[in-house]
Amino acid sequence: MSSSNNNNNKYCEEEEEEDIFYGRRNNKKKRMFEIEAFKHKVVVDPKYGDKTWMILEHAINQIYNHNASHLSFEQLYRNAYNMVLHKFGETLYTGLISTMTSHLTAMSQCIENTHGEMFLEELNSKWTDHNKALHMIRDILMYMDRTYIPSNRKTPVHELGLSLWTENVIHLSGIQTRLRTTLLQLIHKERTGQVVNRGLMKNIIKMLSDLGPLVYQVDFEIPFLEASGEFYKVESQNFIECCECGEYLQKADRRLQEEIDRVSHYLDTKSESKIVHVVEKEMIENHMTRLVHMENSGLVKMLVDDKYEDLRRIYNLFHRVPNGHVTIRDVMTSYLRETGKQLVTDPEKLKDPVEFVQCLLDKKDKYDEIISLSFSNDKTFQNALNSSFEYFINLNPRSPEYISLFVDDKLRKGSKGVSEDDVEVVFDKVMMLFRYLHEKDVFEKYYKQHLAKRLLAGKDVSDDAERSLVLKLKTECGYQFTSKLEGMFTDIKTSQDTMEGFYSTHGTDLGDGPTLAVQVLTTGSWPTQSCVACNLPTELLSLCDKFRSYYLGIHSGRKLSWQTNMGTADLKANFGKGQKHELTVSTYQMCVLMLFNNADQITYKEIEQATEIPSLDLKRCLQSMACVKGKNVLKKEPMSKDIEEEDVFLVNDKFTSKFYKVKIGTVVAQKESEPEKVETRQRVDEDRKPQIEAAIVRIMKARKVLDHNNIISEVAKQLQPRFLANPSEIKKRIESLIEREFLERDASDRKLYKYLA
Repeated sequence: MSSSNNNNNKYCEEEEEEDIFYGRRNNKKKRMFEIEAFKHKVVVDPKYGDKTWMILEHAINQIYNHNASHLSFEQLYRNAYNMVLHKFGETLYTGLISTMTSHLTAMSQCIENTHGEMFLEELNSKWTDHNKALHMIRDILMYMDRTYIPSNRKTPVHELGLSLWTENVIHLSGIQTRLRTTLLQLIHKERTGQVVNRGLMKNIIKMLSDLGPLVYQVDFEIPFLEASGEFYKVESQNFIECCECGEYLQKADRRLQEEIDRVSHYLDTKSESKIVHVVEKEMIENHMTRLVHMENSGLVKMLVDDKYEDLRRIYNLFHRVPNGHVTIRDVMTSYLRETGKQLVTDPEKLKDPVEFVQCLLDKKDKYDEIISLSFSNDKTFQNALNSSFEYFINLNPRSPEYISLFVDDKLRKGSKGVSEDDVEVVFDKVMMLFRYLHEKDVFEKYYKQHLAKRLLAGKDVSDDAERSLVLKLKTECGYQFTSKLEGMFTDIKTSQDTMEGFYSTHGTDLGDGPTLAVQVLTTGSWPTQSCVACNLPTELLSLCDKFRSYYLGIHSGRKLSWQTNMGTADLKANFGKGQKHELTVSTYQMCVLMLFNNADQITYKEIEQATEIPSLDLKRCLQSMACVKGKNVLKKEPMSKDIEEEDVFLVNDKFTSKFYKVKIGTVVAQKESEPEKVETRQRVDEDRKPQIEAAIVRIMKARKVLDHNNIISEVAKQLQPRFLANPSEIKKRIESLIEREFLERDASDRKLYKYLA
């Protein structure tokens, strides 16, 4: 009873399988019915399995022989189904293996018998036949695949077919080695420029990939990578012996693209990273150091000659290998520091501060463009560039002075090389150099002096340009850095209002005599000047006294000191043959020239005694009026470039100029002399003392107790935006604060300081 029910249930299952196999879908409503037991016992023919298998075996043979068009796949499916149903699954499975093996053996013999280029063609043809046959066989044996194989832990039909193909065809000694060798030979031919059948290669390698990762790797990929490594090892060695760096990089780049292209055409996509790694290692990583240091073509030569394309290529290729960018960056940094050091210590460059700074800016522009165009604006390269500039700019202690002189040159009215519209661009570049400076307070000292001279002489290119730079400095360093600079602008505006008031009050009293334009400067805002007053001409003394009386009358409690070394004057002069000119001179020069109204010739000693101008300034003053061609309103006897105390001066009656107004500048060193440099350094050091003390007090007030090393470290860090504080100077300031009872040492530990509230 139970057996009959099982048989009938299986029959219903068979009907369901037929629907699945032939793609039909039964949407009719299922009817409920009962299955009755067979009235008699069903007996299966003992030879049923063999008979049915013979039918299926014949069908499989016909499929392999390309005669499957007359076969009834529905009937074949039923036969295979019934064999499994009636417990002949093992007969069906072993028979399938035997039959497929027989056909595959015959195929392998055909493949082995082919010669030359037909080998792969035949292999591909047989693989295609086997694949088609395998799909048909799998459809016929679908029920076995779904029931018998899982329950008996057998290999599914499709996987079985691939396994048998591998065993009976691919791994035959006569085929396996030949296949590997043929594929590698074809790839080698393609690498050497010959044309190969990429479609056939794709089919064969796809076959190996379909047979499983292990087959693909062992039979092709591993030998392929080994052969590729040997190929590129030899080729890279040949290239590097005969090619320049740029040419070598082009070849390496082309080889990389070829291998990537090869993968896209016929290799497994998983092989791309592996073959690319082989090329990278053999052609780039193994020769990286030699490439960047190649004489006359390496990285340094590329940087010198602005070879943007080659630099971009070396950057992109070296990015592929470990430490590639580090190697490029190290060479670039080393070269930058070496050439930068040569620049800032070159005696010829140091003769002209403006040219010196312009060379720095040109160098910065050059490498900024290289990093932008060739190194993808890589931040690590930009940081290396900044650190290199910071290193060599600060090797020259006069860099702050020279940068200020450069700014002064660009901001002076009438200066060559930059228009007012380009001033902002120049400022942005100068601010970059300013950021590199360790001693920003030294720059401030010089900048204040140069700004003062521009403002007092009215030689600034524009008020807006001056204020723009001050604003940039304020943004960079804070209000304290620029507060005195802004005070200088305020004084100039206030002085204009003062002079308007003076002339409105005393205008009628002055008559036709000389006129006076005074700029009243606040002592704390302007650069400290040693107040050495010279003897002014009598024509000016009464006018100066009137202004003093007027000013002190409207401002009580103030004191005026004349800074004659900072003034200018316009003089009308008559020379021989009726030549008349208006001379624009300094106050010192005016005092000297006015002496010649009462004398034809005067000795140096007499001039010095009459004017009381400091000796160094007087020599410069006389040099500018007697030794400069085109400006020589005086003659000197004996004639020489240097001013001696025995020299005699007289008016040059033969002086001529095509201009009515003639400006006679003072011969001054564009940069400070050694004594002036020492004096400026002393003033800077004096200005630093209160800043260091203020930083110490701020830190100790917050921390209360701190040891010596930490206070040195924190003070240096806090003052770093303005200057690099010397540890010995910090120590002196600590001692000074202890003496004045701001701090005290701990009784038990002398390296520990306490803040005294």
